Amino acid sequence: MSIICGIPLLECVYCLACARWAWKRCLHTAGHDSETWGLATAEEFEPVPRLCRYILAVYEDDLRHPLWEPPGGYGMKPDGLILKRTYEDTRGTAPPYILYLDHDHADIVIAVRGLNLAKESDYAVLMDNKLGKRKIDGGYVHNGLLKAAGWVLDAECDILKELVDQYPNYTLTFAGHSLGSGVAAMLALVAVLHHDKLGNIDRRRIRCYAVAPARCMSLNLAVRYADVINSVVLQDDFLPRTSTPLEDIFKSLFCLPCLLCLRCMRDTCIPDEKMIKDPRRLYAPGRLYHIVERKLFRLGRFPPVVRTAVPVDGRFEHIVLSCNAISDHSIIWIEREAQKAMDIMVEKDDIMEIPAKQRMERQETLAREHSEEYRAALQRAVTLSVPHAYSPSKYGTFDGVEGEGSHRSSRESSFDSPKRENWDELIELLFDRDVSGHMVLKKSQGDG
Repeated sequence: MSIICGIPLLECVYCLACARWAWKRCLHTAGHDSETWGLATAEEFEPVPRLCRYILAVYEDDLRHPLWEPPGGYGMKPDGLILKRTYEDTRGTAPPYILYLDHDHADIVIAVRGLNLAKESDYAVLMDNKLGKRKIDGGYVHNGLLKAAGWVLDAECDILKELVDQYPNYTLTFAGHSLGSGVAAMLALVAVLHHDKLGNIDRRRIRCYAVAPARCMSLNLAVRYADVINSVVLQDDFLPRTSTPLEDIFKSLFCLPCLLCLRCMRDTCIPDEKMIKDPRRLYAPGRLYHIVERKLFRLGRFPPVVRTAVPVDGRFEHIVLSCNAISDHSIIWIEREAQKAMDIMVEKDDIMEIPAKQRMERQETLAREHSEEYRAALQRAVTLSVPHAYSPSKYGTFDGVEGEGSHRSSRESSFDSPKRENWDELIELLFDRDVSGHMVLKKSQGDG
């Protein structure tokens, strides 16, 4: 037709379509992802900058003589550091982490560091996965991250149980950044499923903060564990947005901008309905906190605003074409902007001079709103036909049904089969003993 008419019609249509796509992608900013979400409060966001500093402390060799502490320090008492595991201790099966007893905030914290570009063992953890390789509790997770979490819990199970029993009013918090965020999320998931091995700890005492989160669990699990896991994303961070498997991202680390651009073009052509109904597709876990500090066609950074929700659809599905997509992944920047956002929230509360009684009432209202939002997310997942999603009645929430949900998960779920109940079988599934009696990870056979 183009030749007959003398006008390249098909070529014109193609060029117009490409121009429309480029225009939409260039105008898509991180602020669009969370523009309909509610604003976070100081009470719920308070742990985030503090836990970011705890994660940064993992990089120090000696907390009493820190070399890299942020302005204001880490806010940690060296006497509260129970243990610190290095690469030598974990033998490369998990990233380094610390166990810290935080008496000031009634918290037992395991903080896991992010990816070390110089360590092959970290790449091995990331690359130990294929789409749909590992299933747990009716959903799919990243196999390598789950193995790393299994090793950590096996190594620290006894001391965690002792601390949980000794401090019954303390929460058990898992926190991590980047690679460590995936390990922390898997730690929280397995701790909920096998709470009896941690002194029958209540689900409400377990929580996780995944900073710059990896996409490590399927959508049904990401929504179902939103009462336990919280993910923190700074503006344009690429990692929570790209559905490219982690193992492919870090294989292409030195050509990452090219990979992100190609993935952006591909994902734009895939309908959201198709992505949601893929049971193996992995997502950032839990409740999302989005720190927004830049605006379209504006220069510089603005006072950060924190928005939060438990979304089912529109869950950071599209990469933002931004020169800050990689820098926003830095734990240093995230800690800095999270603290700024926290200071702004506290300042507003001080200006309003909210009485202590009203603060208590606001905390109760916040818990109730989160519970309702969590129930609504579970119901929406069923409405959208998310694979293996269940209605709220099947699982616990904030207001007392959690016990039933946790016990159900513990009975019916394991790393491979819903009929395994024994923690020893779980360990045997992932580990062997060498000639000296030490636990070592099993080598994968083929894909499994």
